[in-house]
Order: sequence, then structure tokens, then C-alpha cells
Amino acid sequence: MKKGAVLRVFGGLVLFSVGVVTGLVAQPNSDSPQRVEKQRADLSGAPDMEVIASVAEYQPGEGIDQHIHHGIEAAYVVQGASVQVPDQEPTALPAGATILNLRDVWHGGFTVVGDSPLQLFTVHVVDKRKPLYDYTK
Repeated sequence: MKKGAVLRVFGGLVLFSVGVVTGLVAQPNSDSPQRVEKQRADLSGAPDMEVIASVAEYQPGEGIDQHIHHGIEAAYVVQGASVQVPDQEPTALPAGATILNLRDVWHGGFTVVGDSPLQLFTVHVVDKRKPLYDYTK
């Protein structure tokens, strides 16, 4: 193989590798860093949708930016905490509470306040090939 061809192949491999690494690094930016995915499965009878079960823990001072999902999110509060939306008083989110966020409805935008972390179990029934979270900018 000629030197020029080897350089083109090598250059192509480098560009491909940079693209893969960039995609892997960029992917978490569309997710919540506190979320730990436990299981994912196709939704029976809906080939373009999937079900994702996750847990998340938000320490005091942490929170989640306002966002939407391309599907439904159901959450169960495993460990309650106080949360605060900017310019509002803190609100208690007690253990055992359930939350249901509908498709493309903005929610989140809170910070955990007080001494206790907030622990959630979530199930998302969402469109495949779309980001799990779309944030406001």
C-alpha cells in the first residue's frame, strides 16, 4: 500500500475515533448525571417506544434543570426531601409520593434543600432514538 493511502486510512480512523469519543462524552449532557439506569426494554406492540427503569439520588444543593421527556415519566419518591424552585418557598416531597409527568410537559427546575437527599425510582415510557431529557436553554 502506498504511503498516501496509508495516511488517508489512518486519518479516517482517527476522525472516526474522535467522532465516537465525542458522541460518548456528549451523551451524558442529555441525561441527568444522578440517574442510574437499571433496565431498558422495548415496549410490546409499540416498536418505536421503550421502557426505562432508573434510580436517582440528588444530594442537598443538587437538582435537575427544567426539562421534558418524549413520552411519560412516572416516579416514586423512595426517600423524601425538601425541594425548591427558584423564587418559590421550599416544598416537601415526602417518601411514598408519586409523580406523573406527561409527554412534552416541562417539569423539574428544582434544587434539593435541607439535610436529606432525594431518592427517586423512575419509569420512562419514551420514544426510541430521542434523548431521554430535553432541557431548556
